[in-house]
Amino acid sequence: MNAPHEPTMTHDEIGAWWSNSLTRIAPGEIELRGYPVQDVIGRHGFIEVVWLMLRGELPDPARARMLEAAMVSGVDHGPQAPSIAAARMAATCGLGLNNAVATGVNLLGDVHGGAGQQCVALLDRMAELRSEGADVDEVAGSIVAEYRERGGYVPGFGHRFHPKDPRRDPLLTMVREAVEEGLVDPGPLESALALEKALAERRGRPVPMNIDGATATVYASLGFAAELARGLFVLSRSVGILAHAWEESNSGARIKGPLPRAVLAGYTGPGTRAPGAQNGTNGAVEAGPPAD
Repeated sequence: MNAPHEPTMTHDEIGAWWSNSLTRIAPGEIELRGYPVQDVIGRHGFIEVVWLMLRGELPDPARARMLEAAMVSGVDHGPQAPSIAAARMAATCGLGLNNAVATGVNLLGDVHGGAGQQCVALLDRMAELRSEGADVDEVAGSIVAEYRERGGYVPGFGHRFHPKDPRRDPLLTMVREAVEEGLVDPGPLESALALEKALAERRGRPVPMNIDGATATVYASLGFAAELARGLFVLSRSVGILAHAWEESNSGARIKGPLPRAVLAGYTGPGTRAPGAQNGTNGAVEAGPPAD
């Protein structure tokens, strides 16, 4: 018995399968959001094209500078960052650059790399509450109290290494100037500063914005969706991951683990077990002193 025939699709229906509003291609033609690529090359910078592809239009110079500053600030944080360390380890295992970079990027999840997205979402939530007439300081205080009650960290504030993140001030200065010039909504900056103030009052000491909070303030001010904040961070940090993977691949080292060879990881399991020994611990015996 013959199988039933699939419905015949028209050429237009087939073309609609991957229809998109980003790129049009035809023989000898490539357009990005309607701009012929030959007119973009050499005329618009990479950051402008990132904006174009994500937002549909080219940015004005001031907004392009803000986006560029935020992305430059997140490029690298040294080999102690898990994403960088993993990429370097991958390179020493003989993986190619694409695999090493992918290894690093795949570590950028909710804990390492996701705080920017979480902070933009928090600033968006504060904007909703403020639109209903709530005072910004009251909103910030209630949010800080809420996080403290459940034992969580307010995303985008404090740093495990830097008493004050050196990337905070340049980014916030740019946002402040853009607010004063009427280029961006002042709400995200006001909310971020109110959170910083509420945290300091609650802790009794300064808890400055970190890179995630500062870039979140930039991205929220520019109107980027929260999830894109993570995507932009991944794009930014990929530069550092690539550079570290390339450097390590040229070092000549092989299979470098997370610790130098002279340092062994601590062990908390049972002592050395003697074959067939029984002492009430399923054959386990206490490890004796090292032999002379």
